[in-house]
Amino acid sequence: MISERGVNSVVLIGLCAVPIWALLVDEPFTITLTTRAVIFALAAVGLNIALGWGGLVSLGHAVFFGLGGYAMGILAHHAQTFTPVMEWPFLIEGTKSMPVIWLVAMISAGVAALVIGLLSLRTAGVYFIMITLAFGQMFYYFAISWAEYGGEDGLSIYVRNDFPGLNTLVPIHFFALCFVILCIVLFINARLIKSPFGLALNAARQVPTRVETVGMDPVRLKLVAFVISGVITGLAGALFADLNRFVSPTMFSWQMSGEIMIFVILGGVARLFGPVVGAVLFVMLEHILGGLSNYWHIYLGALLLVIVLFARGGIIGLLCGRGRLHD
Repeated sequence: MISERGVNSVVLIGLCAVPIWALLVDEPFTITLTTRAVIFALAAVGLNIALGWGGLVSLGHAVFFGLGGYAMGILAHHAQTFTPVMEWPFLIEGTKSMPVIWLVAMISAGVAALVIGLLSLRTAGVYFIMITLAFGQMFYYFAISWAEYGGEDGLSIYVRNDFPGLNTLVPIHFFALCFVILCIVLFINARLIKSPFGLALNAARQVPTRVETVGMDPVRLKLVAFVISGVITGLAGALFADLNRFVSPTMFSWQMSGEIMIFVILGGVARLFGPVVGAVLFVMLEHILGGLSNYWHIYLGALLLVIVLFARGGIIGLLCGRGRLHD
């Protein structure tokens, strides 16, 4: 079997090499496509903390993805129209500064994850899935009815937001920014799952009664993991909205939640780089098969079925064996 570290290194090198090659041959679309894969990978890394390490099957992670996107859209919209977001009880103005937008996106997603987690974690199994799905649909229909920010038609942002020292409208600059963020989050994730909290969370996923026996609360551990997961997914949503310079209610849809979960399952649940591999494979299939047929999801479904039945560790599990990083 190939070592998991080797596969991880190849994935990182490949993600770097493709945009560099595209830059040399003047293929900006390929750079944008790779950036899309990196952002999807970031969202899936967030879900993997809840799903892989916490055992929480969430069909509502599009809530955090959409909140991140709308945080970007609302702040940038008010900046480009020179109107304040709020005047009372205190003044809040729009901004085109990416770090400020990311902070707002992460805080918004984190607060939503805390509230949703507090309510959803009162249940387990299929009831947890249904509650998270219900929250996703609530936010979806709220966004559709939010006429001030485009309603069903969404909201366009005409110029990409700013980051100090970079021209974010240049595809390779924006890719580099997203890639560095993904690497930082992967590093934090690797440290997190080997920390005492990560070990306790893994135990809470497998044998919650033993965790209670030693004086820890498994629900609280899972809630913290759910909030961290939401924060990361919210950041991915802000980057995705910036990539497209457009936000719409579809960012809240259950299909988006399902796609993020597919990224994790394809690459490997509870694998550090599983979400990255799954997101890259999904974007490749979307681009290649989408050009051949409007029904390319049939092939994706067949691939997913094969992986679930015969390679339950995902692509990385198939290449590296069944052992997990935290075992």
